Amino acid sequence: VLLLFMWIVIARAVLSWVNPDPFNPIVRFIHNITEPVLYPIRSRLPVGFGGFDLSPIVVFLCVIFLRTFIVESLRRLSTSLL
Repeated sequence: VLLLFMWIVIARAVLSWVNPDPFNPIVRFIHNITEPVLYPIRSRLPVGFGGFDLSPIVVFLCVIFLRTFIVESLRRLSTSLL
């Protein structure tokens, strides 16, 4: 699930560069899935950086952290219990 969400965030970042049709169902789906996660991060980040949105990068790093540390720790714990 985390890997899929990471790819959706990457798709959202790429779509922001090409200015797609906002009424396209795929674009709306990607926007509706990612906006609840990106908006709180975007509102806390500084506006600088030449108008470059850093929130997808922050979400990408958080997903990598979750996959690397949390999921792997739970996996090791579950195998040690067996």
